[in-house]
Amino acid sequence: MISIVKDIVNNMKAMEDEAKALEGGCAASPIPLTPPKRKSGTGGGGSGGSGGNNSNNFRTRRVYYYWVTREQGSFDWFKGIMNEVAELDKKGVIEMHNYCTSVYEEGDARSALIAMLQSLNHAKNGVDVVSGTRVKSHFAKPNWRNVYKRVALNHPDARVGVFYCGAPALTKELRHLALDFSHKTSTKFEFHKENF
Repeated sequence: MISIVKDIVNNMKAMEDEAKALEGGCAASPIPLTPPKRKSGTGGGGSGGSGGNNSNNFRTRRVYYYWVTREQGSFDWFKGIMNEVAELDKKGVIEMHNYCTSVYEEGDARSALIAMLQSLNHAKNGVDVVSGTRVKSHFAKPNWRNVYKRVALNHPDARVGVFYCGAPALTKELRHLALDFSHKTSTKFEFHKENF
């Protein structure tokens, strides 16, 4: 899934470079004007990938990425890519969230010290003490209802692709919330489960 996020950054950079080349009146550009091929549907509601080779087919404008894990060491798997995405995403298109569920919820007195150290270190060095990346970690599990609500409020009348890879137990909740918010708001959520 993180590679999809990296693809999105690369596509947005290619589109930006293409627009700059056109503004500058360049007839030829050393930058490839077509995005790399991706799996169908990875661009949020069927954009990009199999629909054609023109960068105009790439319709993803915002990404909310949630990495939820019990083990702190799991963040090491994609540490380099997370840092690269954070560095390349100059416009703040990709909002990344790391959640470590083995730590008590933020606001709980038992996690207050680590939360304070984490905030200080992130402010001073730009690195999270839990994940070791530029992406600040949260504690406990995300409140998925609030996540869907925030996305629906920020993107009225939009199609939003929800891509999930993980334990089957959460599949039912995320699919239900996608249906629920699609019926109760003008935002249409399309749930996709990735299996490995």
